[in-house]
Parts: sequence; structure tokens; C-alpha cells
Amino acid sequence: MNYLYDELQVGQKASFGKTITESDVYLFAGISGDVNPAHINEEYAKTTFFKTRIAHGHIAAGLVSGVLGNIMPGYGTIWVSQNWNFRAPVPIGDTITATVEILEKMGKTVKIMATCTNQNGVVVLDGEGVISPPRKKIE
Repeated sequence: MNYLYDELQVGQKASFGKTITESDVYLFAGISGDVNPAHINEEYAKTTFFKTRIAHGHIAAGLVSGVLGNIMPGYGTIWVSQNWNFRAPVPIGDTITATVEILEKMGKTVKIMATCTNQNGVVVLDGEGVISPPRKKIE
């Protein structure tokens, strides 16, 4: 399912949540090449400010892609631009919920606010972006 430009409303929201696993972190490290020991080495991570391994920030950002590509606007959506603010760490085992809100319709594109929160309601990531919604219905 998807929403076309004319079907989207300012203030409309959609969310997706997931618990971040150790496998998620290792898979992302392999895909991205980011093998920073803060993410993959618990003994090293114990010596850091966070005292434990933390997930890559873009894992949380990736959950926003899940909202945009699968829920709202859905299939056929293209991300045009995004600015992120990384607000808090995401330890392995945290459950992160990504929420997208439609802020403004701008011709053929849409300005969004994306927010990721943990299971305690703490914002771990947020930012505004621009997307191009689908041009045709896909059911």
C-alpha cells in the first residue's frame, strides 16, 4: 500500500518499532564498513563514556526508511534529503520507535519530521527531511 501526494495530510503520522539486536549491529558494521570498537567490542566499549556497546546511529535512522518505504507514504517513496540530530546513544537491546510526521507539502515533494525514541520515551535521533512520494498506486 502507499499514499500518493494528494492523499497525504499535514500532521499525518506513522511509526515503526524494533528492538536493536547484536546481530543488527554486526550486520550494519559489515555493510557499512564501520567497525568502530564502540559498536562491536564490549571490552573496549566498557572504557568509553557509554560503558557498553552502542548501535551505529544510522541503524536508528534506517528505521525511518522502514516507515517511509513501507507504511507512509509507502512503496515508491524516494528520500530526497535528510538532516539528522543524534541526541542519545542506543545500547544493544533498546527498542527504538521511528515516527514520521508530514510537515509541509511542497509541489511534488513533502517535508517530514523524523523522530526516533527509545522504550523510555527518550529521543535518540530526530531531523527534518524531504521525500518524493509515490507517483502511482501500488497495492
